[in-house]
Parts: sequence; C-alpha cells; structure tokens
Amino acid sequence: MPEQGLYVYGEQSMPRQMNRPPATSSPLRILFVCMGNICRSPLAEAAFRYRLQEYRLTDRFELDSAATHAYHIGSAPDPRSQQVALARGIDISGQRARQICARDYVEFDYILAMDESNLADIFSQAVDPVKAEIALFTSYSAPPLQGRQVPDPYYGGADGFKQVLEMVEQASNGLLQKLRLIPDK
Repeated sequence: MPEQGLYVYGEQSMPRQMNRPPATSSPLRILFVCMGNICRSPLAEAAFRYRLQEYRLTDRFELDSAATHAYHIGSAPDPRSQQVALARGIDISGQRARQICARDYVEFDYILAMDESNLADIFSQAVDPVKAEIALFTSYSAPPLQGRQVPDPYYGGADGFKQVLEMVEQASNGLLQKLRLIPDK
C-alpha cells in the first residue's frame, strides 16, 4: 500500500530510495509551500536551512518557500513565526511571501506541502512539464509525525507556531536522512 503523503506528480507512489546529491553536482532545489507563505513554509525553509548550516551542506541546496494563494504576496513572515524562529537563533525577517508559479514545477527538484489541502492545490495548479517530486513534507518525518499535516497556526497563539517549528524540524531531519546526508538516529 502506498505511503500516505508521498507523491509523484499525478499519482501516488511508494517511497523510493533517493540518491545522495554528490558534492560536485548542481544544488538540489527544494520549495516549501503553505497557503499564505507567512507562517508554516517560511518556518520550514528556515528550519531546513538551519540544519544545512549545522551540517555544512548549504552549498548543496537552494531553498525557497511559496504560497498556494495570493493573500500575502510581498509580506514578511507573520510576527509570531519570526518570534519563534528568532528564539532558536533563526532570523526569517528578510523572507517575503510569493505564490507558486509554473516555472517552480520544472526548476525545483522537490515541492513540499505543509498539509493535504495545499498538496491538492499544488497538484491542481501544476502545468506540464513537471520535474519536481511533490510530497507532503511530513512524509519524511519519523512516526508518529510521519504523514501528519502541519497545522496552520495563523488564527491561534504562540504555542501553535512552536508546534509548527518542531514538526518542520523533524521533517527536515527526516529528509536529510532519506537523502543519506546525515545518519539515521
């Protein structure tokens, strides 16, 4: 039975062994996507970038984040996202919201959604050709978070933003382990 949340464009598929990107190859490009690109996806991009810095892998990746909807285009991340990230030593104040576009489907290797609704929107907005592997970001998490949706904290308090950061940190570790860039724990 296919693993929940792991997709290849147009069909659900079994997880496959990902190849470790060689140090000399072009950077692996990852796009993190949520509804407005001011809460979850900026935190996901920041958490993954932080892990890359920690493991000295930044030169092997290019990261970005985007929205499925145009609600906040050009806006900085939500102040609560910024506050939660800054508490971990991560400054995301320079990020600006943008909407996913047709070129993203061919320029990125992975497009990672924060929840099933945004995953469906990513698929519905896709225009052939699609190069990117499209997946739920938490499909790379270890149980019990594997395949769970990253909840939208926008209408809640600071605890929701902390929960989001913890979930995307775990998914970041899982993705790096699947890429065989850090050891399994």
